[in-house]
Amino acid sequence: MSISRREPEPQLTQPVTLADIAREAGTSPSTASRALNGSGYVSEAARDRLVAVANRLGYVPNASARTLKQRTSRVVGVVVSDLDNQFYARLAAGIEQVLREANYQMMVLGDNSEAAEEVAGARTFLAMRAPGVIMTPVGSDATELLRSRGIAVVEVDRRLAEVPCDAVVIDNERGGREATMHLVGLGHRRIALLGVETDWTSDAGRLNGYRTALRNAGLEFDKRLVVRIPLHSPDTEMRIESLLDDGAPTAIFAANNTLAEQVWHVLRRRGLRIPGDVSLVGFDDVPWMGMVDPAITVVEQPTLELGRRAALLLLRRLNGPTLEPALEILQPRLVVRGSTGPARS
Repeated sequence: MSISRREPEPQLTQPVTLADIAREAGTSPSTASRALNGSGYVSEAARDRLVAVANRLGYVPNASARTLKQRTSRVVGVVVSDLDNQFYARLAAGIEQVLREANYQMMVLGDNSEAAEEVAGARTFLAMRAPGVIMTPVGSDATELLRSRGIAVVEVDRRLAEVPCDAVVIDNERGGREATMHLVGLGHRRIALLGVETDWTSDAGRLNGYRTALRNAGLEFDKRLVVRIPLHSPDTEMRIESLLDDGAPTAIFAANNTLAEQVWHVLRRRGLRIPGDVSLVGFDDVPWMGMVDPAITVVEQPTLELGRRAALLLLRRLNGPTLEPALEILQPRLVVRGSTGPARS
């Protein structure tokens, strides 16, 4: 009869504490705390000794304990609609630049353009005691939840809060107007608009700009040339195909970068020449638009600056909780490339 021997349980390594560092360096725990947290007086020699010991022992500050003590953290929440979209990645990069300079970190969550997921993200940041949240809002519920708990909120790219809060947006109406007027100036009379079916101020602004440009040019608004596609629609390319068949446009203004990409694929698949058969204008310049041949004419957004301004507004709010809400409107720029040309006869 064999007796199996039980292997000893692996010993978990205990985290290094301030008391461990103080004991090793021959100081009090309070001195170690002042030295490593950068608050209060510590002699230069003691500070150097404590930092060297902390590095040798692999000390990691307990952020949770610090958050509980200070009732807030140095981590700012960021909620964006689509983590796969390069627009939101660049927006987050602009936010991170400013927060890093101010000694804040950020945590980015995606809500997949779903209001329920956005609220779940807001609850996550409440639990983390984040001092503020920057979001590309899907609805107003998450913003109102955060503000009701005293959390600073900045809306970026669009404004949806029922009670105005700090926000940074693009002049979307101007962008839609300039894109459409560019096509009108090339002789196009059947200009289609491909957009997203939402009540977001960004989508509404681009549609309003399109309509204004047609009206200024004396052109009739034709509903057959306007296709607004629901979020997450699985039949987007089928709808683009129907637009080409039923509306017979000579130019298409795709009101965001993902729709522009899908239009480009459909036109190529059908063997239609750009711009010989159909001119194409996109909204928001992303890398692929300059890499294809011909490159895509686009309404360029100052996306990095959009993120930077949102972070600066958040820092302003944290320093001045009673300030009036600020709204900043940045201007887009039409970048003309090879995908637009004279209308075919």
